[in-house]
Amino acid sequence: MTSSPRVLSAVGSGAFAPASEAHLARELAAHGDLIATIDEFDSAASRAALAEAEVLVTGWRTPRVDAAVLDAAPRLKWILHVAGSVKENLDDAVWERGITVSSAVDANAEPVAEFTLAAIIFANKRVLQISREYRARRELIDQASLGVVGGYRRRVGIVGASRIGRRVVELLKPFDLEVVLYDPTLSADQVASLGARAVTLEELCATSDVVSLHAPSLPSTNKMISAELIATIPAGSALINTSRGDVVDQDALTERVLRGDLHVILDVTIPWALPREHPLFDHPNALLTPHIAGSVGTEVDRMIDQQVSELDRIARGEDLAHPVLFESLVTAA
Repeated sequence: MTSSPRVLSAVGSGAFAPASEAHLARELAAHGDLIATIDEFDSAASRAALAEAEVLVTGWRTPRVDAAVLDAAPRLKWILHVAGSVKENLDDAVWERGITVSSAVDANAEPVAEFTLAAIIFANKRVLQISREYRARRELIDQASLGVVGGYRRRVGIVGASRIGRRVVELLKPFDLEVVLYDPTLSADQVASLGARAVTLEELCATSDVVSLHAPSLPSTNKMISAELIATIPAGSALINTSRGDVVDQDALTERVLRGDLHVILDVTIPWALPREHPLFDHPNALLTPHIAGSVGTEVDRMIDQQVSELDRIARGEDLAHPVLFESLVTAA
């Protein structure tokens, strides 16, 4: 292994904004021996580049790396994923062949947690609803008529002690909020060490002013926020989902929002883009965003920089700082 590893970028054109694409290309060339930048694995030129690659850089738009791709890359030892989850891009054969994988999931968790923090603060202040009323009335609104708003001593329920869930708990520490957390994989003491109080999912939903979802998409978490649980969320509360759409019963959630006593901030839905006629688009209690909680714009550069630092570790003969272990895929998003 030379001090300057042979690098092939397969992130794909158009995956990032032009400035971030240029940043990635510059950094890979500066920290490794960049062979080529490709969009596919099937052409003769791509196969020739794969044959030389020691490090493969992947991203959201990279075609799936399967056994056939690996057969064309006999020198490949590392895959650096400039994104979060690797499930859609990497076949199990990657780990079976002893290739070391790193992901920018930690870097991508930061903007999601920041988005969630802002959503919690805005939800407790009912900023969306009040701003819409203000826009309609075009006059000052008597604060006493707003009902219960504000964040002081409100209860925030975090569902899932994922990287993002833990970071949200950490970001909430300076605020005068009660933070409760449900995660069946942690003990009460472990939850307390994070800065929250362990509760059951039933108690969390029934008593929280804000319910924030941070559970991965797994068969065991499908519709874990069920119609029955949605019905118990206190009137006037808010539900935030920046994880995956299938962890909540979306039909039941929509029905509850249409009743007018539940607020939602949804960065993820099923499907990713709801039908144009979906009632949540126009409902005053719903804020929908097109999956922007994760890294966008300049935040992509954080993921790039993290994975370039992994390239430096490879050059120095060190272990990767953000490895993706095969056994972790079972519970990963």
